[in-house]
Amino acid sequence: MTTPLVKDNLLPPGLVSNLQQVFSNRKPAVVVEDVTKNDEVSAQPSSSGNANDDFSKPIILVTNSDGLQSPGLSYLVDALVLQGIYNVHVVAPQSDESTSGHSLSLKKTVEVASVEINGATAYEVSGTPVDCVSLALSGALFLWSKPLLVISGINKGSSCGHHMFYSGVVAGAREALVNGVPSISMSLDWKKDGSQESDFKDAVTVCLPILNAAIRDIEKGIYPKGFSLNVEVPTSPLANKGFKVTRQSLWRSTLSWQAISGAKNQAASRFTGGGLPGFGMQFAQLSRDASAAGAARRLTTQKKNLEVVESVGLAGKSDFKRTVKYFRLEMLDKEQEEQDEDLDFRAVENGFVSVTPLSPSGQLSPQAETAVLEWISSALQVEQ
Repeated sequence: MTTPLVKDNLLPPGLVSNLQQVFSNRKPAVVVEDVTKNDEVSAQPSSSGNANDDFSKPIILVTNSDGLQSPGLSYLVDALVLQGIYNVHVVAPQSDESTSGHSLSLKKTVEVASVEINGATAYEVSGTPVDCVSLALSGALFLWSKPLLVISGINKGSSCGHHMFYSGVVAGAREALVNGVPSISMSLDWKKDGSQESDFKDAVTVCLPILNAAIRDIEKGIYPKGFSLNVEVPTSPLANKGFKVTRQSLWRSTLSWQAISGAKNQAASRFTGGGLPGFGMQFAQLSRDASAAGAARRLTTQKKNLEVVESVGLAGKSDFKRTVKYFRLEMLDKEQEEQDEDLDFRAVENGFVSVTPLSPSGQLSPQAETAVLEWISSALQVEQ
């Protein structure tokens, strides 16, 4: 269709041709508003993907609780990328968040930075594993809406029993599950005096069969829904006795609070923000004094017949004494009384790879449990 501009054109054809040539050779003008806008966009984490993205491959999201630099994560990502059949994305905490549980950085600003991992698109987040998974699934970082599978791990230390409630690596997988994405968490039963970094590489080798089986069956649409798997690898991964489907135990460490005497200056800095010692505490006290005085005034206003109003910590009261103590929490091993061989921690102790199905509600329905157990048995038989 001919546009009105061309239809009503009264200029000579030769002049029109010359003008068209001039305009086609002229470089586009730089627009300040566009440059500013582009700068603002470049300052944000890119959601446009990168050269490693191949959306014809299954999209896998990897997170953990030990931090982006941990060997468990590094060996896992390397193995997934090396297979060449997955589109691997990583969103992990900047630092160790092993016992963060299912905590979110609500109403706090978290920092997200792109990092270099060969063959994968990766970001580190100044938050918890749950922050990482929630942010990745929000659509703010990646072009895809949901990954095929979320893998959380490999964590340094067991997450069996009641440790699952403290565990950041299990929470990362649980967050995916509550958002409708299948997930698997993995931990290595690390021993302080007996384990070494290469054990993580062996643990990845042990876990790959169940990861590949899950991805294959999710693609086929035959993977059971409504659960995640918690995989616990024994201390000597390659010497394992095989996979064992287990139940969550009541196993937990003893929580031991130790009184600390030498941390006063360090703890005080949390209140002062690096300023004068005690200033933060004084400011907090002034705030309490002001609040108490204000409350007294309000009560006096509301009740005309109130003659005496007492307020603890009123401004000007000099006999206020504040006692500050410092403690540090440690987890100590304790003897476990449960003897059932099908419990998670007992299977790991006996040299098996424990595979425990978990539900967001804490318990699978009988029908779901049957379906999950059948899938695990079938998948492991096929893959071994």
